[in-house]
Amino acid sequence: MANIREWWRRGSALIWFSGAALAFSLLMIFGLIGYIGAKGLGFFWPGAIVRVVTPEGPVLGEITGEEPDQVQFHVANRDLFGQDYRWIPRSELKEMTKPLDAVVVERLEYGPFIGRIQRVEKDGQIVQGDPQEALRRLRPAAMTLSKHIRSLDRNEVGALNRQIEDLRLELNGTPPAGRPALEARVKALQETYEATQARLEVLRNQAAAVTVTLEAADGQTKTIPLASVVRVVPSNALGAFGKTGAYLSRLWEFIADDPRESNTEGGIFPAIFGTVMMVLIMSVLVVPLGVMAALYMREYARQGWLLRALRIAVNNLAGVPSIVFGVFGLGFFVYLVGGTIDQIFFSAKLPAPTFGTGGILWAALTLALLTVPVVIVATEEALAAVPRSQREASLALGATRWQTLWNVVIPGAMPGILTGLILAMARGAGEVAPLMLTGVVKLAPSMPLDGTFPFLHLDRKFMHLGFHIYDVGFQSPNSEAAKPMVFMTALLLLLVVVVLNLFALRLRNRLRARLGGGAF
Repeated sequence: MANIREWWRRGSALIWFSGAALAFSLLMIFGLIGYIGAKGLGFFWPGAIVRVVTPEGPVLGEITGEEPDQVQFHVANRDLFGQDYRWIPRSELKEMTKPLDAVVVERLEYGPFIGRIQRVEKDGQIVQGDPQEALRRLRPAAMTLSKHIRSLDRNEVGALNRQIEDLRLELNGTPPAGRPALEARVKALQETYEATQARLEVLRNQAAAVTVTLEAADGQTKTIPLASVVRVVPSNALGAFGKTGAYLSRLWEFIADDPRESNTEGGIFPAIFGTVMMVLIMSVLVVPLGVMAALYMREYARQGWLLRALRIAVNNLAGVPSIVFGVFGLGFFVYLVGGTIDQIFFSAKLPAPTFGTGGILWAALTLALLTVPVVIVATEEALAAVPRSQREASLALGATRWQTLWNVVIPGAMPGILTGLILAMARGAGEVAPLMLTGVVKLAPSMPLDGTFPFLHLDRKFMHLGFHIYDVGFQSPNSEAAKPMVFMTALLLLLVVVVLNLFALRLRNRLRARLGGGAF
């Protein structure tokens, strides 16, 4: 008993409790990440295609869920059956087999098709031999043609449309003497546009010349162009290496491709790109603003009740709900600042807004205001942590106050400033509510950074991983198909935040090593 009282008196119990709480917190964090990763990453592994006989007829699909009295099948074939998933009572399942000729055909439209390949046709003639072998032989050329069509439609046709529209808007404010030259340019671009459309029509006809006919479990057939087939996975006929190849192919498509089918299929690269770009723009905006405010409050402002009230206001600002910042960003940045810019510089395009609508610039500015209290507080503490002796030594050597700040205080506080940036990036990357009002969209037709002058288009709307999770998880018409996308997108959002923070942490540690220490 005396030993226990001594154990309590020395505080050993609190140390053990604190360690246990830390271990429990870490366990919960890694458990959550592991659960999200297992649910998301496991979706891409090719599952067995099972055929069962039910009182309503044969069913072919992948088993995606089980309960004591029923089994969920991913039957796909939405264009034939109207639903992707079916729950079937266990008592109705008979003659369960795994046919080797069953395949999962991933398509550009209507989701995957699960069935068998009946035949492949080219120019109206059936290609002789094994249908699967014929499909494997002809699909690479069809995929290349499909990618070329999409690239031509998105890049060349899209660029021509934008140029023609800009010239037409420019015509509205051009004096009569300058109109003939602009009209000639519009005519030339229109001719180029029509020629490009003719090329596209020829390519689409070539793509439609090769078709594949698929047969569902109930005997219904569907004929589609081979160019619309993304991937064919004969899961039951694949070994470990074949399934690994299909898994990696699906995973790469998810990371590097564009979304399709209401964001429930395809990839999320535009959302990854938009998230990273928005965070970088926000960081560029929030650091100067927060550092200058902290410098003034710590180094220049007269200490008194007014400054104390200002610090309280800054601390309270960090607790304001993010949607309030979104409303402010919409009213001030979008409507007031953006509308004014449109009136002065883009009056020819009105009433169609350029900056007077949501865009990545306004979203980044709104999040910069949201996170600036974090940077201010961290920077103030870092400035206060710089030894007073270093300031006095600099002043004693004849340096001015500004030279002391620039050459001694700010470099010494830079690790702490970067700590504030890390915290701001972590919070800004996960915010969604303000973005819904200031520029994020479900599907962006073009990204804010591309090869068209001026290359960085701050007025464009963008996609975001956080909003993508909300949209797919709660707004999708196909909730079952959307579940794996929610988990994978959440995992990627965590990964993006970790990578950005690791970059900032590495930069901070290098500064610490070079300066021989520093705040934070």
